[in-house]
This record gives sequence, structure tokens and C-alpha cells, in this order.
Amino acid sequence: MQPLTPDMLLKRVVRSAAKAAGIEKRIGWHTFRHSLATNLRWLGVDVKIAQELLRHANGRITLDIYTQTVSSEKALANGLATDHLLAQTFSTLPAPPGDAEKTLSY
Repeated sequence: MQPLTPDMLLKRVVRSAAKAAGIEKRIGWHTFRHSLATNLRWLGVDVKIAQELLRHANGRITLDIYTQTVSSEKALANGLATDHLLAQTFSTLPAPPGDAEKTLSY
């Protein structure tokens, strides 16, 4: 059995879960960076901290490129979609070897 690479994980787990959730947009690792930046802004995290977490050269990049305007309705919908996506993904993962009687709960 070969090791699971990030690209394999993206194709087998992330994209298949997105498809199962009805998400048509192509999902990549960069999608998560944009989501993180937007969620940090919505949570009121200082732009300097977000810049450092995302390792941007300056705060202007973080504000202009990586974040979107976030209304409370948009944030709620995003949270519901994320919860659904995670529930679908983790409910289909097999139990770790030797733990067949245990179930995953997140």
C-alpha cells in the first residue's frame, strides 16, 4: 500500500465530499486559504495576525485578494455547508486498524 499524498487526499476525500455535498466548483488546497482568510475576517481577527497566519508579505494582499465581504447570513450558510461536508466526510472513513468496534465522532 502506497502512502497517501496531499494530492491523493484532495482527489479521493476532499473533492468527492464536495461533490457529494453538491458543490460544483473545483476545490483545491488554495480554496482553504481563501476560506481561512474570510473566516478570520468575519471573526474579527486583526488583519496583521491574519497576514502572519497566511504568511503574506503585507496586509493589503490579505485584505484585497484573500478575503470577501461576509454578512451574517453568508457566514451561517457557510457554517452549515461546512458542518454538512465534514459530517459526510468523516462518517464514511473506515475505522483505524485494530479499532473496528470504535466509531469516528467529530
